Amino acid sequence: MTDPTPTTEVHPREDALQRSATPLDPIDRKLPPVATVCVASMALVIIGGIYLASHLPGRPPLGAAVGLLGAAGVLLLGNLAVLSRIDGFAWRIFFQVFRWALLAYCVIAGMLAYVFIFDGTRGSMLLLLIGMLAIFAIDIPILLGFSVARYQEPAPR
Repeated sequence: MTDPTPTTEVHPREDALQRSATPLDPIDRKLPPVATVCVASMALVIIGGIYLASHLPGRPPLGAAVGLLGAAGVLLLGNLAVLSRIDGFAWRIFFQVFRWALLAYCVIAGMLAYVFIFDGTRGSMLLLLIGMLAIFAIDIPILLGFSVARYQEPAPR
């Protein structure tokens, strides 16, 4: 005897059309490599800081440190440009995390700048270190905000 319940078989083409009509899960979305670029920028800043510290207490040559700081700045600016063009992103969550992290990291960077000034660091060395601290204070909050917001549902339009 045959089974009286009808079987509904979905054609592969119809199944693909149904899947493409549904919005992507936040985990499956393709996003630019914002986190990777943040880490690369921070790596350049850390390398520059280690380079400067390795020459202390003498006067370090500043060429390599300036180049590393410039490259880190270019990566940060490029990252901000790419991040600003993401469509369908959980911006409210991003800015909520970004603002609090920025506050915390500005306090940390400010304390480190105070230590550099109190320690007697002057001139171009101080400017380089403050530039590195500025990239640090902006880069990490971007990384944290992006890492949280990428897995959230975007706000409805």
